[in-house]
Amino acid sequence: MSASAAVATARGDDGRTVVSRLASAPPLTLRQTGPSTVHLVSTAAGPLGGDRLALDLYVAPRTTLELSSVAATLVLPGEGESELLVTARVGAGATLRFAPEPTVLAAGSRHRLLVRLALEADAYVLWREEIVFGRHGEAPGRCHARFDATRDGLPLLRQEFTVGDPDLDPSPAVYGSARCVGTTFLTAAAKEPAVAEGVAVLPLAGPGTLVSALADDAVRLRSRLEWGERTAVAGEPPDPAAPW
Repeated sequence: MSASAAVATARGDDGRTVVSRLASAPPLTLRQTGPSTVHLVSTAAGPLGGDRLALDLYVAPRTTLELSSVAATLVLPGEGESELLVTARVGAGATLRFAPEPTVLAAGSRHRLLVRLALEADAYVLWREEIVFGRHGEAPGRCHARFDATRDGLPLLRQEFTVGDPDLDPSPAVYGSARCVGTTFLTAAAKEPAVAEGVAVLPLAGPGTLVSALADDAVRLRSRLEWGERTAVAGEPPDPAAPW
């Protein structure tokens, strides 16, 4: 299956954000749930092996878009590798918060997750990704994730990682006993690196911060990522007593 969906914003005459475009194709179905809020609703199983899915986001200058999902995404096995390509352009002075529910890699699945994020000057972004290593009691499928972010055409963050390699995943230097991995990219710049159990906050060379976390379950993973996000936004060293 091949399917694509798109969201675009515009600035209204009164200065408010208007969702000017909302295009869907199952399993990528979008619903506007607030003035500048859109939720992704899965209307078909997937992605399945062999699926090619694409999501395009455009946030016009000085507008705001928050995109989430109503449930986790379950990646299922099939014939070949599935792919989700997310392309986002964020205009000058615009704000994008991208925080869908986790992606669960069912046993036997093979998936590619590609993100291409282009920012203009003074754009603010929070981009969170969470991956769960299989359903309860099963081994994870395989996923190769690639994230590319630029600001004004210059590289800001290029990152990729693989989940589901049985020779690498159990290594203490990779995921160890963790069952979930997550990252948050923010344009907010943390003043200094910060580390707590299962989470690290790393200021980037450009204006931005990368939060990375591991956990045994999705609830704890979300808690650790949110702690890192608060740390980055506050720009202060974290309280040593983490909330988990």
